[in-house]
Amino acid sequence: MSGRPAPGTLFIVAAPSGAGKSTLVNALLEREPGIALSISHTTRAPRPGDVDGLQYHFVDRARFERMAADGDFLEHANVFGNCYGTSRGAVEPILTSGRDVLLEIDWQGAAQVRAKISCVSIFILPPSRAELERRLRARGTDDAATIARRLAASREEIAHAHEFDCIVVNDRFDEAVAQLQAIVHAARAGEALPADRHAALLAQLLAT
Repeated sequence: MSGRPAPGTLFIVAAPSGAGKSTLVNALLEREPGIALSISHTTRAPRPGDVDGLQYHFVDRARFERMAADGDFLEHANVFGNCYGTSRGAVEPILTSGRDVLLEIDWQGAAQVRAKISCVSIFILPPSRAELERRLRARGTDDAATIARRLAASREEIAHAHEFDCIVVNDRFDEAVAQLQAIVHAARAGEALPADRHAALLAQLLAT
């Protein structure tokens, strides 16, 4: 026997803007310290309070495009005019060391990752369209036009929820975090993942 640790599990969490993905992920990481968060690269400008290397690695478009051309990204996508990407170098060594890694990305990136590497993918749903809009407005980071654009885009994003291994509804926060923990524990134990597909809620969220 080589004595090498078994490789870690790669978890992907995606959601439409305003579903509470980042808050849930932060809570999960606090409760599950064995998971490392992969920090993505982005061309978007830092928001107030953002720290380079903490929320994102902030780079200009020319550098991002060079990295993409060189095959440095496990996935990358253009979202609302800004580029986002996950560096292979930020993920693969951690997995090889035996530690789990979590990617907080969008559905486009998730599809690219699933095609390249074994992972457990999770999609976060809001409990209703009204609540999604309320959360977007409560963030106070976007103007009315941006909020409208995010709401319009959310339908396409939610339409891809069925492609993910698990779906979690972020209605009651603590319950949603507990569901994420249950998925992590099941994946680590090699057990069946939670199978609730929330068909009725998906139909409601996708209704015109």
